[in-house]
Amino acid sequence: MSLLNTEIKPFSATAYHQGEFVPVSEETLKGKWSVVFFYPADFTFVCPTELGDVADIYDEFTKLGVEIYSVSTDTHFTHKAWHDTSETIAKLQFPMIGDPTGRISRNFDVLIEEDGLAERGTFLIDPEGKIKLVEISDGGVGRDASELLRKVKAAQYVAAHPGEVCPAKWKEGEATLSPSLDLVGKI
Repeated sequence: MSLLNTEIKPFSATAYHQGEFVPVSEETLKGKWSVVFFYPADFTFVCPTELGDVADIYDEFTKLGVEIYSVSTDTHFTHKAWHDTSETIAKLQFPMIGDPTGRISRNFDVLIEEDGLAERGTFLIDPEGKIKLVEISDGGVGRDASELLRKVKAAQYVAAHPGEVCPAKWKEGEATLSPSLDLVGKI
């Protein structure tokens, strides 16, 4: 079953965020746009490149009212240790959620049970707590934060403009489509 347009399931966790351990739950994510960014593990190879890429354009997400939440099955203590020892991870300004029980990863269907690790899963959640984007990548395939930012802008545009859709490669300010009988077979 697809998670698209479903409401996020309840969870309670601790995140490492700006030098502190903070509680996070599904309620924390509601009321604003959120990206939940799962990755396999701290102190690895592709993961820091992805998190660093998101950190480099984090301000662009916050300008759109979007909070990023990175999640792995590591503990919040491990997140702090990684943050304190990695120049790349030290750039992160968004919460790093610990999911050592795998509950959050299971809720989003990204837990690799036999390994106890999360897939590379990206989820965009609207202010009502509904999942609007699901993207899962193989462990060796890193994600691109600028493409995620483009998709966030498209989802926000569609939410604010009922009856319009964003075509492939749509960028902010470009033409959208209004699906109708007149467009069938004309694109």
